[in-house]
Parts: sequence; structure tokens; C-alpha cells
Amino acid sequence: MKLRCRDLLISLDKPVVMGVLNVTPDSFSDGGLWLDPAVAIAHGAAMVKEGAGIVDVGGESTRPGAESVDEAEELRRVIPVVGELANELTVPVSIDTRKPEVARRAVEAGARIVNDELGEAHEDAMDELVAATGAALVVMHNRGTPAEMRGLARYDDVVAEVTAFLQARAEDLQGRGVARDSIVLDPGFGFAKTPGHNLQLLRRLDEIVSLGYPVLSGTSRKSFIGAVLDVDVDRRVFGTAATVAWSLVKGARIVRVHDVAPMTQVVEMIDAISSAPGG
Repeated sequence: MKLRCRDLLISLDKPVVMGVLNVTPDSFSDGGLWLDPAVAIAHGAAMVKEGAGIVDVGGESTRPGAESVDEAEELRRVIPVVGELANELTVPVSIDTRKPEVARRAVEAGARIVNDELGEAHEDAMDELVAATGAALVVMHNRGTPAEMRGLARYDDVVAEVTAFLQARAEDLQGRGVARDSIVLDPGFGFAKTPGHNLQLLRRLDEIVSLGYPVLSGTSRKSFIGAVLDVDVDRRVFGTAATVAWSLVKGARIVRVHDVAPMTQVVEMIDAISSAPGG
């Protein structure tokens, strides 16, 4: 399996680690750590050395309850970082955003992947951008804004509903000119989901994988891990490792993580087990 990202094909035969680079003051886990562009650029390069195959840059916190950032401020935060990393790194840079104009400017600066957080509120402008540029698109399930999403976590069958949404979005995107091999599906762990919903999505992740598109699992340090283990955000590395390993066994091809070095080891170990010769 390969992912087409503009002029680049990424092999997904071995799972890929996507490193999280939040250039924000208020992200739930690492807010403020990488707000300075020079520090953010250095951290992005360090994640690649640790094993990241994609660096995902975001300039607006999407934690539940977070307030929206205006477009000019988000652009100020992300574009210098995206541009420098795209020139410096040998791996693709992704832009994590809800705003089509931010995505457009980031792609112009060198981003090859758009990580679209809009979910059910998707916009034509975002779809048209990826169709026109050939950028890969991560289609995530989400409801409402970060400020609203807690109250929108209502489903009869969360797995069936999320799977149906992702399948319909992928088919609609292809009708709009987006190549099938440029589409990644993300169930949106933590986005308009209760802890129970997240656990159900993990347990039945293979149902989304069965749609035939690469699946991204973004569980890193999420609050449902804290709810299960009763640990603060800075003590969730082992819980994250468990969810990463489970996601890979269920068929995920990309894992989006903060702790790149240990999660790269998880990926390599699971890949070694799954590819071990018989006998």
C-alpha cells in the first residue's frame, strides 16, 4: 500500500509514525513547548531522527473546550515552521487545521498532506484544494468545534456511524477528483467521543480498515487513556503504547504520536512480529 502525497509516494507496507508538532500555547499535552519557530523546527527535525516518517504541524488547539484561533494568528504560527521543515526534512510535512486557507498556504509552503479536522462540517474549499494540488488528505471524523464537541458525543452505534461517514466522505472525495491513493481515514479518537466510544472504536478498528484505505490512529496521550488508567497527561506513555500496538494489530498504517522514540519501537516490534516467517 502506498500513499500519494503530491510528487511523493510513501510506502505504508510498514506502519508509519506521524510526529505531533503543536505550535500552540494551549494544546492539551504540549502547549507552549514548541511555540517559538526555531524551537519547533529543531523539534521537528529531532522527531525524524527518532523515527517519524511524517511531521504533523498544527497551530490551533483542538482539545475539547478550546477556543478558536483566528486565521491570521494560525498562519503566523504555522507557515514559517512548515516552510522550513519542508525544505529541511526528507519526510513529508502535514498541516493539521480546520481552515482551508491555512491548508492552502501550508501546501504552497511545502506541506504534502492536509490533516483535515473539520469532520462532519467539511468544506468544499478543502476538498478542492487537495484535488487541485494532489496533496494527501486525512479525513477525520469529528462533530462541531472544540468548544462544542463534548455535547455532540451521541451515537446509537459509534463504530457503524463513524465507518459510514468515512466511507461516504472517501467516495465523495473521489467524485471531486481526489485520487483514491491520496486518502487516509481517521476515526477521530477523542473528537466528540466519550471514553467508551473511543474504546469501542479501538476494539472494532478493523471494520474501518476493511474499507480498503489506509487508517490513521491518533490516540496519543488522549483523555480516555487517562480515564481508564487514572493518570495525568504526562503519565500516559504506556497507555498510549498499548493503544498504538492494538491499532497496528487491527490494521492501522499510520500512528500519530507525541512520544516518537518509544512509539517507533512499538511499531518496529509489532511489525517484526507480524512479518516473522512461519515455521
